[in-house]
Amino acid sequence: MGPSPAEIVRTLAAGRLPGLVHLAHRPGPFHVRHATDPDGRVLMLVPVVSDLAAELAPHPGDDVAVVLDVLDLPPAAGAPSLGRAWVSGWAAPVTGAEARAAAADFAAVDPTGDLFDVGTRFRLHRFEVVEARLESAGVHRIDPAEYAAAAPDPLHPVEAALLADLADHHGPEVAGYLRRRLDLTGGEPRVVRLDRHGLVVAYGGPGDRRRARLAFPRPVADVAELSRLLHPMLVSRGFEKSEAPARRNPRAAAP
Repeated sequence: MGPSPAEIVRTLAAGRLPGLVHLAHRPGPFHVRHATDPDGRVLMLVPVVSDLAAELAPHPGDDVAVVLDVLDLPPAAGAPSLGRAWVSGWAAPVTGAEARAAAADFAAVDPTGDLFDVGTRFRLHRFEVVEARLESAGVHRIDPAEYAAAAPDPLHPVEAALLADLADHHGPEVAGYLRRRLDLTGGEPRVVRLDRHGLVVAYGGPGDRRRARLAFPRPVADVAELSRLLHPMLVSRGFEKSEAPARRNPRAAAP
């Protein structure tokens, strides 16, 4: 089992990837720094002197219809894309005590120093997601309640580093483990994506696009839990045998 479309959209929209924002009946799109708060609401950090700030300035009493557009960036060459997330809602500036709370939520994702200038050089705008969809082998429309209830994948921010570590420091052990678990013959299996639910494995010869998914027994909560789950993969059978303590022969020990 892999991540649901709602989980993927929450992961892509979380704020770790570049985003574009489209405004209804306005020119664009505009590049935007964004993050999501624990409830999935989108926060946009906008310079007060910018074209985007001018377009986001509503008439008194009006909010602005916006769409955040985030395309997945695969973590390595040959890795499949998670797709493209589109989330939309009605954006409004956040002020006062709400702005300070929103800045803390933004900092939990992206602790940029520009947050200290919210209210002077920068302004935060926020919108609740009223429509969400994922483009990946078709279009998946997601109920806003499912989107809000989902959580971003905790491994996504460090996925590229984890994959590089598996390939650079544990390549033979990983390949042997994958052959045994997936009953593969030929080729060099390699992990090309990972998430809280499992691994995506590419196998076969050059140019072969076959992939398989190896599910974890349970979704992992963080990198520490992932490390414990992957330990059998990273320790070769030969190493385990050589490190196992030898049993003493009681007769040999007897005087």
